[in-house]
Amino acid sequence: MRTTDELLTALAHVVQTAFPDRDFPDAVEGTTRVFADLGLASIEIVVLAEKLDTHFGKRLPFGTFLKSLRERGVEDIEVGELVAFLQQHVV
Repeated sequence: MRTTDELLTALAHVVQTAFPDRDFPDAVEGTTRVFADLGLASIEIVVLAEKLDTHFGKRLPFGTFLKSLRERGVEDIEVGELVAFLQQHVV
């Protein structure tokens, strides 16, 4: 199983690769918000999901993850939630 730090590093790499023209903050932490802090749009989450599938070499249940956030009334995704999702599904 990959550590939180390994997954955070992998996630940062995928985000930077997927959106190379963006200027992201140097420090990305668990409380960093995907929309408010990283500036991604909701459609870009779909692109990010596809890039994560490719990076990890497997189809991740990203739709289920997003649905659970909506059901809880979450309006923005914290990087820590995304890392926790990856920890559950990336072996």
